[in-house]
Amino acid sequence: MRSAMSSRFLSGAFAAVLLVSGATGAFADNWPSRTIKLIVPFPPGGAADITARVYADKLGEALKQTVVVENKAGAGTAIAADAVAKADPDGYTLSLAPAGQLTILPHINKNIAFDPFKSFTPVSLLASVPYVLAASPDTPVSSVKELVAAAKREPGKFTYSSCGPGTLCHLSGELFKSLTDTDLLHVPFKGSAPAVNALLGNQVNLSFDTLTVLAPQIRDGKVKGLVITSRERSAQLPDVPTPAEAGVSDFVVDSWFGLVVPAGTPDAIVDRLNAEVVRIGALPDVRDRLEKQGLSITTSTQAAFAKTIKDDYARWGRVVDASGAKLF
Repeated sequence: MRSAMSSRFLSGAFAAVLLVSGATGAFADNWPSRTIKLIVPFPPGGAADITARVYADKLGEALKQTVVVENKAGAGTAIAADAVAKADPDGYTLSLAPAGQLTILPHINKNIAFDPFKSFTPVSLLASVPYVLAASPDTPVSSVKELVAAAKREPGKFTYSSCGPGTLCHLSGELFKSLTDTDLLHVPFKGSAPAVNALLGNQVNLSFDTLTVLAPQIRDGKVKGLVITSRERSAQLPDVPTPAEAGVSDFVVDSWFGLVVPAGTPDAIVDRLNAEVVRIGALPDVRDRLEKQGLSITTSTQAAFAKTIKDDYARWGRVVDASGAKLF
């Protein structure tokens, strides 16, 4: 009797699994049937927003549905991350995840409601861009050497703006401080635009932001480029030295943007998104649009993106520990 009951129970359970599996498969087959949101954790205008809009346009064409970019800035990108982590895993909420959101913020804000490894499913890397350290027009330095000397003479006098606490803009500044043994005061803003406006207006002395954001200001002579965080000079800013040339050889920062979805999103949807993103990244017009902004296409497999998150999480954790950076 017990054996028969066990058999019936197992058969029922197996049938239930098949039913759920079939429903999930059918759901994925019908996806997408309505508008998709792509959440960006910064205001419009920065490198992340530009990257998101380029991919959103092409994804919309491929999926035959509108992909709407929704900017959710604030709390060092935590507001956007929380929203995505809590969203239904149905393929209708995507997120452009900057490196700082998944690899830095968890180290400096223990109160965040998301887990960088459990709350999201990585889809693919999208693009990467180096950072630039720039000085305001009235700041009396024109090189890293001059900045370091002046900052050591007057510790705490020089201020730097960032696109938000806990972002790579912020931790780039902390890394620079630790490498040069200087004391700079961090002034966080909600996004790149207000941070750069503060630099242009001489409200802060320095700013750490992406090549995309700062290159136009440097080329126009509105601010002074002191160093770019790539190993080679950029065609966008051929006169701005590399870290090695500027005397801070370890100041190499590669800011990436990736696509993630809420954990539990059906594999079929994740696979489709990955395939489309990789295809889109290879399109000549996409490469041209992003490269003109100083961005490099870096699409990848899901596994490669997951490894990048894991490796950078460990690297920036060491920087946070060494610098004592706090979210404020």
